[in-house]
Amino acid sequence: MYYRVCDQGLVGIDRRDWEKSTGGIGVFDEEEWSRELKLQKEFSLDRKEEHVFFCRLKIYASYLFGIFHIPIKKKEKRNFHFAVYILKDRLIFVEEDAFVKDLIHTIQGRIQNAAYTMDQFLDDFFMAVVEDDILYLAVLEREIADMEEKVLQGDTDYFHYRMLGIKKEISRLYCYYCQMADIAEIFVKKRNTCSDFSERVGRLKQEAQSLREYAMQVQDVYQSEISIHQNNIMKLLTVVTTVFLPLTLIAGWYGMNFYNMPELSWEYGYLTVSVISILIVMISLWYFKKKKFL
Repeated sequence: MYYRVCDQGLVGIDRRDWEKSTGGIGVFDEEEWSRELKLQKEFSLDRKEEHVFFCRLKIYASYLFGIFHIPIKKKEKRNFHFAVYILKDRLIFVEEDAFVKDLIHTIQGRIQNAAYTMDQFLDDFFMAVVEDDILYLAVLEREIADMEEKVLQGDTDYFHYRMLGIKKEISRLYCYYCQMADIAEIFVKKRNTCSDFSERVGRLKQEAQSLREYAMQVQDVYQSEISIHQNNIMKLLTVVTTVFLPLTLIAGWYGMNFYNMPELSWEYGYLTVSVISILIVMISLWYFKKKKFL
């Protein structure tokens, strides 16, 4: 598909007009671009687009060449890849799917400026790439907040598994925004454009960093809750041990079975020792409850 940036905005054109006009935008798939390379004698557009997992923009003598890996925002979809050649008066996109075409159609419906330029299109295009990212980051923030609330309620089942998935997702997005920030900086320096895109990516990068810190804080809360739970268990064990320690002493004392121990032949000796043991347990429990150890 071919487009031209003109006073009417962004309009669709045919191949012949695209070759003749300035401000042209071409969108090719890989097969079409392989055939195109054989025809484009005047440009050294012989870079090969590979499946990559990063975004980068290289500077050449007469053009810029960028490869973009757009991470998925939902698990049921897959990542998008496209390459772009940015010449003085022309843009050439090479993609696998219809990601670029859909963005261009979206931009076409939003253009209100009659004096639309190629630099404005670049800014609008990359703004559209990250347009919904802030909403996705908000979803991740709510997931972390829900996990924090469950931890405080004592629900820690599969916490590490769930938190690991969120941290990996945030780390992936943070690396993506760092790469896009570098690309935006090149656009600003080399073409004096995409300033809005640069600011947006900077905010997204900061938001992703904030989410990383928030996730670490929630993980610290989880560790604190685990420590409190373990301390409660140890306190309970200590109370049980303390309660039964006097009973152990009594059992050991009368277990010596010396011949001259009068309690061994006393008719009420067993009952007396039983009552004393029960009183010791009750007094100990009352004392611990008064001191709020229980």
